[in-house]
Amino acid sequence: MSIVSFLLIIFTSLFFTGIVIRTKSIFSGRKGPGFFQPLKDIRRLFRKGAVYSKTTSFIFQIAPSIYFASVLMAIFMVPFGNQPGIISFQGDFIFFAYALALGKFFIIISALDTGSSFEGMGASREALYSLLVEPAFFILMGSFALLTGHTSFYEIFGSLHFGSYISYGEGTLAAIVLVFIALIENSRMPVDDPKTHLELTMVHEVMILDNSGFDLGLILYSTNLKFAMYGALIANFFLTPGYEWYYSLPIFIGVQIVFAVIVGTVESFMARFRMNHNPQYIFMLTSISLLIFIGVLILKKFV
Repeated sequence: MSIVSFLLIIFTSLFFTGIVIRTKSIFSGRKGPGFFQPLKDIRRLFRKGAVYSKTTSFIFQIAPSIYFASVLMAIFMVPFGNQPGIISFQGDFIFFAYALALGKFFIIISALDTGSSFEGMGASREALYSLLVEPAFFILMGSFALLTGHTSFYEIFGSLHFGSYISYGEGTLAAIVLVFIALIENSRMPVDDPKTHLELTMVHEVMILDNSGFDLGLILYSTNLKFAMYGALIANFFLTPGYEWYYSLPIFIGVQIVFAVIVGTVESFMARFRMNHNPQYIFMLTSISLLIFIGVLILKKFV
């Protein structure tokens, strides 16, 4: 049963971006593409060959595969209710973060490998945003590790018991933090606009301008997987111990759909921040995580 989480994340990744785009279409009064149009676009890219510049090295060629593999490795550690992930051990949430960081590192250096000043600028911004969002994640998971006395995803989520107003507030704030971490890690609004074509304001999109064909398809599908992966982490807050699979499965799918609708709503009603305001916005998540940590101290009667 440990493979259930992996299969569910793969399944929800097939339509997650489609729901986001469909939500944006509804709010803008357009018919919009179908739910599976983004997947069809990725499939079309998979059938094309990649073109490599003569100025790039082997790093540029292997980076998309390493990026995709790092996301898969992180997904292996995500549990499903009372069932652990394919990989589960003490401190696995630390390995989870740095597996994703490894893939991000190779995408950044592959952008630098092109020799383009625009892609180097985007890589610099991507590295800064990843650096600023990392403390929020570690404070969040460290707080729940302190609360439950465990350091693995499976044991942390399996030991969570919400029984007071403070604990419900903790869960709500944690879900909010994970939603915005997902938006930042996937370079979405209000930090970045995936549809922009102005290199001076692009972040992630300008990094992958030289990628094409199969490599570009891997990068785009990795984004779908990362969204579904963070949605699975959020869903685990609601899969409390004792729920049977016929309760847990609809809750999991429902949380993923709500998460996708929230992403589409945010992108429909929020404008992208000015570039110099993004670090302040991202670092705000660390402040919210510190509130969660203080709440845990109160629950543990440390203060």
